[in-house]
Amino acid sequence: MATTLDWSQCPAVESVPGRLSGAWVFRNTRMPVSAVFENLEAGATVEEIIEQFDITRGQINAVLEFAARSLDPVPVPAANSPVDAHSL
Repeated sequence: MATTLDWSQCPAVESVPGRLSGAWVFRNTRMPVSAVFENLEAGATVEEIIEQFDITRGQINAVLEFAARSLDPVPVPAANSPVDAHSL
């Protein structure tokens, strides 16, 4: 199941209509957030991304931490725990 992140909850990024077709970019830049993930998937290091795209380690860490927190699983009650509407 694919999860779509709600980037509007991440203070390090913004989406501006008319700037890169409204793509999520690092705040006050034209650098798409997706480029960080694409480069990491391609084997680039954080240092290489910082040098290539002129963004800071703090900016990269903010989006990586946001993504990691957003993908944390929702706690599920233990199998032997009674489940009712109030525990969900």
